[in-house]
Amino acid sequence: MNITKQYINNTVPIIGTVILYLLFAYNLERSDFLNLLLLYSGLFYAAWQIINATNFSFWTIAGIGILLRVLFLPAIPNLSQDFYRFLWDGRLLIQGVNPYIITPSVFFTDLPSALEITSGKTVLQAKELFLGMGELNASHYSNYPPINQLCFAIAALFAKGTILGSVIVLRILIIAADIGVLYFGKKLLEKLNLPVRNIFWYFLNPFILIELTGNLHFEGVMLFFVVWSLYLLHQKKWFWAAVLLGISVSVKLLPLLFLPLFFKWFFKKEGSALYNVTSSFKFYVVVLGTVVLTFTPFLSSDFISNFTATIGLWFQNFEFNASIYYVIRWIGFQTIGWNIIGTVGKILPIIVIAYLVISAFLRPLNSTQDNSISPTQHLITAILLGVSFYFLLSTTVHPWYVATPLILSVFTRYKFPIVWSFMVLFSYSAYGAAGFSENLGLVAMEYIVVISVAIYELSTKKPLPFLTTKEV
Repeated sequence: MNITKQYINNTVPIIGTVILYLLFAYNLERSDFLNLLLLYSGLFYAAWQIINATNFSFWTIAGIGILLRVLFLPAIPNLSQDFYRFLWDGRLLIQGVNPYIITPSVFFTDLPSALEITSGKTVLQAKELFLGMGELNASHYSNYPPINQLCFAIAALFAKGTILGSVIVLRILIIAADIGVLYFGKKLLEKLNLPVRNIFWYFLNPFILIELTGNLHFEGVMLFFVVWSLYLLHQKKWFWAAVLLGISVSVKLLPLLFLPLFFKWFFKKEGSALYNVTSSFKFYVVVLGTVVLTFTPFLSSDFISNFTATIGLWFQNFEFNASIYYVIRWIGFQTIGWNIIGTVGKILPIIVIAYLVISAFLRPLNSTQDNSISPTQHLITAILLGVSFYFLLSTTVHPWYVATPLILSVFTRYKFPIVWSFMVLFSYSAYGAAGFSENLGLVAMEYIVVISVAIYELSTKKPLPFLTTKEV
């Protein structure tokens, strides 16, 4: 009887998960929020069951995670249209055209100028890609860094004549990156003497499978290089750790944000001030040198102008799923009478940078005040809190952004990003059948829950009991 019960407990979550993912990938529209919520909730519960309520070995659960990713392989993303721009940029790049110097919309508003810029080269399936990405995306210059562009080019190289084929290539790259996160995440957890099953809060999390594997967001590729870098840093292999961190920046710019927090990592109690600063300086030179090297093929005055202008839009024009900023915006409407994003969008990043710099200098030498936690775990905790602070002050927080605090939390005592990876789903309520309209009540609920859990964990130094991971 016990064997039968154990068999049911182990197999039912897997079968249910497979069915729910198939429904999610092939029978869901973004505007159907109720269905989205029900499927996602079921997947989250099933993931928790597999992680904490089964007796599967580590590699059995890893195999389940890979199998679930393969289910998405021939699916067209249904919650994001960004992948159409990925394909557009890649198809330009393999023809030798710099994707940073022309917007897709120019091909449809001023074709002669577009052909002059591209030396007569066009994009296969241009109209379909243009309509797919949407007018807003098509009107802006690309802001995807060079290593990200390399991934787009690989998809174009192997499947330049078919959208589905290109999607499959991109998905294979993202799945491979997630397997890399699993591999180096496990090794780092072992070195930190933490439960290795912690990594499944990332690898088996439906948020990761849906937003990265399903919707083709490249945070997973960035995080692969970040986790690999942190593992090498823990092994005292600072040079290659710096190279990999630089590559991660060239996938997504976010790791630039937490560079200040590495400052005291290289400080030694017995070292002179000159020695300590020099050690940190060498690390930063290699990181930034790697970033510059990857950008070099695209560098021009037009690139710098276009790239920085597009990045600026995320701080001073775009608004989505924000928290503290929405409160500030409301105050602005009540006191001044208009949206103050143009002003606030310039100030909030300065506050974030100030917080990170102050945190870097105030962090105790090698963070040895708590001998039960390694310096590496202290560093990752500082990065987690810094990134979370940044997102709390951001004007735009797309769901897939939460992937970064989620993977960082795996290596710390704080688990509020796991809660966030569920609550961020409520941001999709904005995409209704009648068009885009944010439900600020649901946005408020998302952040009230997440911030409450974070405050609880920060004050008690303990994660929520149901989020602790057991070892088998």
